[in-house]
Amino acid sequence: MPEVKRLSTGIPEVDKLIAGGIPEGFLVAVTGEPGTGKTIFCLHFIAQGIRECDKCVYVTTEESRESIIRQAAQFGFEFEEAMDKGKLIIIDALTGLEDRWSLRSLDVEALVDKVIEAKKELGHGRGRLVIDSMSAFWLDKPAMARKYSYFVKKVLSRWGFTTLAVSQYAITTSEAFGFGIEHIADGIIRFRRFVRGGVLRRFMLVEKMRQTPHSLTMHEVIIIDGRGMVVRPARITKEDVALPPVVMEKIARASREREAEL
Repeated sequence: MPEVKRLSTGIPEVDKLIAGGIPEGFLVAVTGEPGTGKTIFCLHFIAQGIRECDKCVYVTTEESRESIIRQAAQFGFEFEEAMDKGKLIIIDALTGLEDRWSLRSLDVEALVDKVIEAKKELGHGRGRLVIDSMSAFWLDKPAMARKYSYFVKKVLSRWGFTTLAVSQYAITTSEAFGFGIEHIADGIIRFRRFVRGGVLRRFMLVEKMRQTPHSLTMHEVIIIDGRGMVVRPARITKEDVALPPVVMEKIARASREREAEL
């Protein structure tokens, strides 16, 4: 049986949870509510790719290119230098700029075309792609989420990319903005957050990773300025992870409504 080639996430503790890294060529859904650490996780993944001389593309739909560069610098990742050296292209799909590496509309086909153009610009070799977030492409048509996700996976896998596709979750219901990406993803890394005793705590769980004996244990996420994300085994109780009753009722109601629509 051939050995599975894996890409480091750039976070040693996470690599240990997934047998050394993400299998090459996979599309992994990075899901969770706002403020749980999804973007920082993606920054680590790209920074590691730059270190390993991979061809790196970062698509940002919820922040400007400049904001991503500033965030990366906060953790010691020199994205601007990598861009100048032709190791990284950041595609801005938020601000509607007129430059070459911007998207003026949230269209999935335009996204795929621009990512392929960026890969051609960077040259041959192993590629890393972050789409932060995919949810932006189906906010007005959530029923298309699965079709769009499959299209992105099918086309871009031919271009040598290992992809992190971020999917946002609603705070009020913990429901995805469009359901479908997790069904076609090769892996799912879910981020959660809870406030207990007035303190915000962040957690992550590897829910799925094909071809990988992965951890089934929830881990706590710590964000350290100047360093980035650190992950450690979580010390939690049932009360830590239980959602408030009002939120549980909203989730149940949303599920019933969705089933009725289907």
